[in-house]
Amino acid sequence: MIELIEVLKAVLFGIVEGVTEWLPISSTGHLILLNEVVKLKVSDEFYSMFEVVIQLGAILAVVVLFWSQIWPFGRKNNVAPLTKRGPGAWIKTDIFKLWFHILVSTIPAAVIGVLADDWVEEHFYNYQMVSVMLILFGIAFILIENSHKGKNVRIHTLADIGYDTALFIGLFQLIAAIFPGTSRSGATIVGALLIGVSRTVAAEYTFFLAIPVMFGASILKIAKFGLDFSTSEVIILFVGCVIAFVVSLIVIRFLMGYIKKHDFKVFGYYRIILGIFVLACGFLGALHA
Repeated sequence: MIELIEVLKAVLFGIVEGVTEWLPISSTGHLILLNEVVKLKVSDEFYSMFEVVIQLGAILAVVVLFWSQIWPFGRKNNVAPLTKRGPGAWIKTDIFKLWFHILVSTIPAAVIGVLADDWVEEHFYNYQMVSVMLILFGIAFILIENSHKGKNVRIHTLADIGYDTALFIGLFQLIAAIFPGTSRSGATIVGALLIGVSRTVAAEYTFFLAIPVMFGASILKIAKFGLDFSTSEVIILFVGCVIAFVVSLIVIRFLMGYIKKHDFKVFGYYRIILGIFVLACGFLGALHA
């Protein structure tokens, strides 16, 4: 029978995933650090799968909150149809175009994920890399926000994103796929801001981009681990995903409201402070290399 303390640990991991997946502060980095302090009583193989698959709960939150913006089919009486598909059904071609753009953004990280996932995890998943990337992208957020101040915004809607923009954002996502601590959302938002995407559109595109990327990463991890879960592992995974889903609903709504009136600099300062703290803990021997 699973111990209550392990369930509570799964709740804590779910909370951290739900908060840090959508704020540009690195969910993987925070989960790595959390596992240094609060270790689940599971095998290393299961934990490697767990910290990725727990993202499925976070993905579901995006689907629920943005369903009308990502589902490409509708009815004549509630959409502005461009293409008809079957009796009474209509295709929202602008959303289809959005998904093609997302596919382009996904390709770089997907290739690396399939070809080099194990190598990346072996060589880069450590506190040194996490802390360095936290600091570097923290500085990037501050510099970009200080230099732009919203003056160079040229992309104000998702429909304005073209294939070149999508590929550029995808290359930034590739950085996050290789270096833990970068933050997938942080990297794509930085890339988007650099080429004049508004904060709101950058955040929304990042959320939508997470759906295929995180779903694909989860399937890859499950395929490697297999489906031979123990009862306690099933409970831990289920609890983590459910909590990540609930917390993500709250955090996504918060972030979308926050960036309408504020910039991303506060997250940059947080990343720098956390990165320095992690380095200090590592030098003092409080973290594993």
